[in-house]
Amino acid sequence: MSSIHFIGGEKGGVGKSVVARLLAQYFVDRSTPFLIVDADRSHGAMQRFYADFTQPGDLDNFETTDHVLQLALDTDRRVLVDLPAQSDRLLHKWMDSNGIVELAAEHKIPLTFWHVMDGGQDSLNLLQVLLDRYGSSVNYVLVRNRGVGRDFSAFEKCKAKELADQLHARIITIEELHGPTMAKIDKLSASFWAAANNSEAGLGVIERHRVKVWLRKAYSELEKAAP
Repeated sequence: MSSIHFIGGEKGGVGKSVVARLLAQYFVDRSTPFLIVDADRSHGAMQRFYADFTQPGDLDNFETTDHVLQLALDTDRRVLVDLPAQSDRLLHKWMDSNGIVELAAEHKIPLTFWHVMDGGQDSLNLLQVLLDRYGSSVNYVLVRNRGVGRDFSAFEKCKAKELADQLHARIITIEELHGPTMAKIDKLSASFWAAANNSEAGLGVIERHRVKVWLRKAYSELEKAAP
């Protein structure tokens, strides 16, 4: 079955692209058919790290955004959309003006919003907006990203969390990968698989094992989201 996964959070610096990279690597390792639409034209992280699976995207006009749904209609596969910061207005305009939620449901294509959070109030406010906007018409995965935030106590107590529970949102936690190791992976433009397995990628034995442990824990969390 095809499905579309919007990896966002609206706020910059919460680690959206890291989560998108993790999900891409998860699908690669499980031989799950997928394609990535890299809608973040300012960074293009997915085109750097997973170029063989990635197409550029543009949320500024309907014709190119229509392609996201068409990719899911063409054949059974996961379609990942790596959203840039502050893209909510453009994405909602496309979905609302064209009845995308209704059309996807008609073709039995589930839509899932991955809301990546740093634990701050801005992330919680943006989550409330997202849940209020789409309600029970889509699926949600809320990602507590410990790579950018350590304290999620405000999330546990907020009204958005109550609503998310009512909407059966899945909540996962991605632990932090050692900062210098992540920086080295990014500098090398290496996939997470290459970082964990390929000595020629530039990481030492201990660093590669560190990435393997981190991936194993992250995959355990991703499986809770049933992507």
